[in-house]
Amino acid sequence: MPNLPLPNFPKRTSSYVALLAAAVLPLTLAACTDNNAAAAAGPIKVSSTADACTLSTQTTKSGNITFAIQNDGTQVTEFYLLAEDGLRIVAEVENIGPGLTRNLVVTAPAGTYTTACKPGMQGDGIRAGFEVTESGDKPAVDTNLKALTDQGTAQYASYVKDQTEQLVTGTKEFATAYAAGDAAKARDLYAATRMHWERIEPVAESFGDLDPKLDAREADLAPGEEWTGWHRAEKDLFPPAGFPALTAPEREALAAQLVADTEDLATRTRTVELTADKLGNGAKELLDEVATGKVTGEEEIWSHTDLWDFQANVDGARIAFENLRPVLDQKNPELAKSLDTKFAALQAELKLHARGEGFAYYNELSQDQVQQLAALVDALGEPLSHLTAAVVL
Repeated sequence: MPNLPLPNFPKRTSSYVALLAAAVLPLTLAACTDNNAAAAAGPIKVSSTADACTLSTQTTKSGNITFAIQNDGTQVTEFYLLAEDGLRIVAEVENIGPGLTRNLVVTAPAGTYTTACKPGMQGDGIRAGFEVTESGDKPAVDTNLKALTDQGTAQYASYVKDQTEQLVTGTKEFATAYAAGDAAKARDLYAATRMHWERIEPVAESFGDLDPKLDAREADLAPGEEWTGWHRAEKDLFPPAGFPALTAPEREALAAQLVADTEDLATRTRTVELTADKLGNGAKELLDEVATGKVTGEEEIWSHTDLWDFQANVDGARIAFENLRPVLDQKNPELAKSLDTKFAALQAELKLHARGEGFAYYNELSQDQVQQLAALVDALGEPLSHLTAAVVL
């Protein structure tokens, strides 16, 4: 079986939990060069080209930080400051044309981050680690709940955009290999690419016509309904005994439809309006997806790559929670602490099943291991079901 890539998950130390609690502070985007302490210290210069994202330093002090991003390439670029997990977007600046400079000003506490330039605004970008050390200056925390809520939803919208862009890029690579008959490469790309879909599944599923085109399982089909999407390709790539392989024209047609539908999804997500209740409900929906499809092994019935989907659903739920964390800390700090604990326990159990850069295949797990995962999902699902009410009411 192929060895599929596993995201680089951070260790859940107490300092990491503290980072999650503090990392989403009020962010300020600016196009000027003067901004408080950041200006006094001078901006961190960033040069973005087609194949490099070069920073003048990889470390700075906590507080107000200014990045001056110069596009030295030939394509429009973007710059991101990401949390340690490489998934949650702390701040970003988009649409930097060739030859232009844009400033990004962010208030950041001490911790480990990731920077990324995204030339062509595609894929996961050119990434590197970035350290923020303690300056001793504690930035004021915004107590305006509406401002914090708006900030959290804006950050989650950026996350959806980023994941959708990576989904489009990965789908095109997968489709090219699949249509060409390179089954080995397509199998290697299958689960890793689908993780981008699974992380934003509640948003993707909100488009009722697209969801079945892209993600319908064979068991979900109505009589006579055409079967397209990822799971149609899955069965062809990981065929059960006696299953006749698709012909070359059939593969080409399926691959082309997969790309077209994914591009349609990307276009539609640009106009999605997100609110705090949608983030909270979406987080719970993602855990429900785990409980009803991933834990049972029904989602990836031929490839047995359910743990990749499992991890992606957990990622998406956690990012939604973290984006709402500043509001939750003010309205229900005990729930925030409980969710930290439950997320950490589930993540620790998932990491037990890591295999190199991938996971164990789901049919390799014992019944006891499956039951332990299910129990931890249930334990997280209960407090997560209170998130929406806690931040909205």
